[in-house]
Amino acid sequence: MTAALRTAPAPRAVRAGRSEAAALFALSAPFMRSGELRERVPSAYRRPGDLFLVVRGAEPEPGPDVLDACVALRVLDPEPGHPATGLLHNLCVRSDRQGRGLGSLLVSALLAQARRSGLRELVTATTGNGALFLRHGFREIPVRAAPRSWADGLDPVRGARVFGRPL
Repeated sequence: MTAALRTAPAPRAVRAGRSEAAALFALSAPFMRSGELRERVPSAYRRPGDLFLVVRGAEPEPGPDVLDACVALRVLDPEPGHPATGLLHNLCVRSDRQGRGLGSLLVSALLAQARRSGLRELVTATTGNGALFLRHGFREIPVRAAPRSWADGLDPVRGARVFGRPL
């Protein structure tokens, strides 16, 4: 008699609750320390205008209450010359869960959420190579082509590349 194989359910992106701010901060902290994410305080993860999508416990260990990955969507204030625009930010995947498609899963889910929200464009910035964004239809754009209210807050010292995508 053979034992039945137990497989973990496929990971899925779900909306984070406001009570998960501490878990979001804990997941993001290593990326802030490395400079891949901008420094934020824990209360920033309860910002009313941000919608966080998360993947929880994609594998049996360490457990379903642990966040494996997250991404946030913020609707930017309207600006002349820009359609309704959203910001994709705070994309991070725990180091021991990278390379398993969780970042791609979250970007796809965020694109769908942005469309449902009536957004017409997304922007993001990364200090990395941007390959994940390029695979999802983003293209690198000059900082001056991004909504000014957001682009003016970018720190030029970080050397982030800006990407945009119509929806």
